[in-house]
Amino acid sequence: MKKNIMAEKKYGIGIDTGGTYTDGVLIDLADNTVLATAKSPTTHYELSHGISLCLRDILVESKVKPQDVDLVAVSTTLATNAVVENKGDTVGLIVAGFSKHFSLPVVSVQYIEGGHTLQGEEENALDMEALIQAVSDLKGHVDAYVVCAAMSIKNPTHEMVMAKAISMIDPCPVFMSHEVSQRPGIKERAATAVLNARLRPVMEDFLMGMQDALVALGLARNVMIVRGDATPMNIADTSRQAASTVASGPAATAWYGLSFSPDDDAVIVDVGGTTTDITMIQGRKPTLTEDGSLIGGWQTHVDSVKMSTVGAGGDSHAAFDVKGGVTVGPDRVVPLAMATMIASPQEWIGKGLKSRLIAVSPDLSEEEAGHDPVLEHLYKTGPATPAMLTSHFEIAEITLVSHLRDLVKMQLVFETGFTPTDALHVLGELELGNTEMAHQGAEILAAECGMGVQEFAREVLDQLAQKIEVAILDHILDAETGKTLSGFYPGYQKSLVLDLHFQLKMNLVGIGAAARFILPKVAKRLGTQVVFPAHYEVGNALGAILMANGNKG
Repeated sequence: MKKNIMAEKKYGIGIDTGGTYTDGVLIDLADNTVLATAKSPTTHYELSHGISLCLRDILVESKVKPQDVDLVAVSTTLATNAVVENKGDTVGLIVAGFSKHFSLPVVSVQYIEGGHTLQGEEENALDMEALIQAVSDLKGHVDAYVVCAAMSIKNPTHEMVMAKAISMIDPCPVFMSHEVSQRPGIKERAATAVLNARLRPVMEDFLMGMQDALVALGLARNVMIVRGDATPMNIADTSRQAASTVASGPAATAWYGLSFSPDDDAVIVDVGGTTTDITMIQGRKPTLTEDGSLIGGWQTHVDSVKMSTVGAGGDSHAAFDVKGGVTVGPDRVVPLAMATMIASPQEWIGKGLKSRLIAVSPDLSEEEAGHDPVLEHLYKTGPATPAMLTSHFEIAEITLVSHLRDLVKMQLVFETGFTPTDALHVLGELELGNTEMAHQGAEILAAECGMGVQEFAREVLDQLAQKIEVAILDHILDAETGKTLSGFYPGYQKSLVLDLHFQLKMNLVGIGAAARFILPKVAKRLGTQVVFPAHYEVGNALGAILMANGNKG
């Protein structure tokens, strides 16, 4: 009797959740053959929805049964995007036994007596009185705490006592620095713990959405997540090690690049909706950091591929600076062409506070909206621009803008505006959404800056390409010299005196659906070529499952 060869086959699914799209791919684990791909919008208000759509499409297209899927590998840029967009929990940092100034993304740093010596002996007694006062000062102003004591890598007692004491005063989560790093360097250890604390809600939402989607489809048996150092980690261990996933997307990017690049050395560029991630392969290996990653400007102990992230992608907000010039990013908005249930741009779009439309998230209830006057107004009257809201509430612009940023960060509202995706619709390069909405927005904005419609659309794409070009050069120069061009000569592209050009000795490898429209221009300016290997549109998802399959043994 012959064996059923098809029944013995085992499959793997790679899934990449970005700020704009969730991509999926199914492969035969025996030979890495790609059997199906899918792409769905990332539904931030309910992550499981977009993930489920993507997974269902893969299973339907391939006709593979869930029980035959032996491995699921996940990569995500949500943590990266959260750092770029300054999202996440507010954090209070308490440091024992070290009094030099820390510059970290926290509400406050409180310094108290304590800490241990290099031999792990207590150097100073922990000042409990000061600790209690510090927590009293921070309580109600933070979502989480980080405690960091001198030489806790030798003796973590003071951190453990601090964490226990804080939990008795305030139920907020407490992160201890010795749990996230055992390396010397108190500042880097504190920065790593702070990022873990800040990213906790982002990763918990993601993990809950991913788990719900996988369980519902019977795919939750063996699930790995790509860490920033291009190694897999069981997804159950991710919540309190969120910082290790900051370079998850770029790690999958690098793995795709080394799998499909025609050259041993290349610059891999992933153009997403929210950010563009850049990394390199050399000798067909991803380049890794030696002393931890620089994340959001802060040196950490997070091991990762050497990567750079710039807040510029297909769905970056296109607006005007104070001089009337076109700017792109770092904020992400829903493109006009992709927005639903909103008024025609002719009724609201313009410069300044008219450049974006604010709407409540689809899952927000009337009761939840009632706790905030802005949300309640938007819920009852419909979407409005910041200009409309400023006029209605008669409040200062800076106060309203700050409040709206908080609402966006908590994903209670979403914003719509003109983007490079809309520019591509205007120029006839894309037809994925409502082209008429994109045209209406472009007509008004072009008129306001004295341009033709197509000229304006090209200018938006040029600005995006320029930001990506600078990011690529900065990444390479930093790897070669430890310095960046933008740090040395910001705005060099607009110089009236110097005309700087660079000849890149490596090819670019493009990833992401938007890459084909943007990177050829970047490659030309850098004197090189860009290649788009098979399945580049879902490159990160493919890189994730190839990496997990290659490392499973």
